[in-house]
Amino acid sequence: MASEPRELDAEDGVHAEDGVHAADKAGQGVVTAFGRSLKTLRLRAGMDREELGRRLGYSASTIASFEQGRRIPPPRAIDGSDHELNADGLLIEWKDLVEQAQYPPFFQGMAKLEKHAIELLMYDTHMVNGLLQTEEYTRATLAMRRPNLDQKTIDQRTAARQARQAIFDRQPAPLLSFVMDESVVRQRYGGREVQRGQLEHLLLIGGRRNVELQIMPFDCEDNAGLNGPFTVVTRKDGKKFLYVETTNVSSLETDPEQAAIAAARYGIIRSQALTPRESLQFIEKLLGEL
Repeated sequence: MASEPRELDAEDGVHAEDGVHAADKAGQGVVTAFGRSLKTLRLRAGMDREELGRRLGYSASTIASFEQGRRIPPPRAIDGSDHELNADGLLIEWKDLVEQAQYPPFFQGMAKLEKHAIELLMYDTHMVNGLLQTEEYTRATLAMRRPNLDQKTIDQRTAARQARQAIFDRQPAPLLSFVMDESVVRQRYGGREVQRGQLEHLLLIGGRRNVELQIMPFDCEDNAGLNGPFTVVTRKDGKKFLYVETTNVSSLETDPEQAAIAAARYGIIRSQALTPRESLQFIEKLLGEL
């Protein structure tokens, strides 16, 4: 079983400095090296930070943060910098490496697969899947971690998780199936208003044509998912992978047999859960009770 990485990404850049856990610092060297390259090319072009920021839609202080490796630039900032500084692709060469630096090591392998997956099958038992979380829900659950996460780490992981949700607007649209235990939607993490916002968000996402969202009810007498949460990823070439995660540890199984077994197990779980229509009605009922 190949042991590999977990989550992160952000549209307006992600903080990557003091206070983040060691796992989150793994890509700091890449970010720092990119920043030095950006500064060198900017100086070569005879452009100050304020001017580059104006052209890219950022403040001079944000450009400084990119150059000093204190903030991870989003893809659009890298593309724009390469164009404005006439870098001839030198900065774009960094883009994949910088993007991976947004993720702690235990999610990096999964992040690559998720970005280009044509199908994701996800079963969750403890909390709403990261792809479905509202920002408020993410912040609330991260704040509950023990030992405590510092605020910069919470900001980093929240921004990253939100940015991953661009998958819902990707074209061609991937097929996304979520099954979660009833306890997941009943938990009041962060309080009543956070739960309300999360349930409303589930209804919104669950209405998309490429999304199936199902609830495994408490009164279900059979549940093939008792071994815990997992995700099955199907790549464009049809190959399937099994991803399982626990506390800061994950495994990305590349054995086709294990992935196929997990996919079959997921099919059973899906058949035992409420239908997508029943599940959305169930969530609407919960909302009415708040």
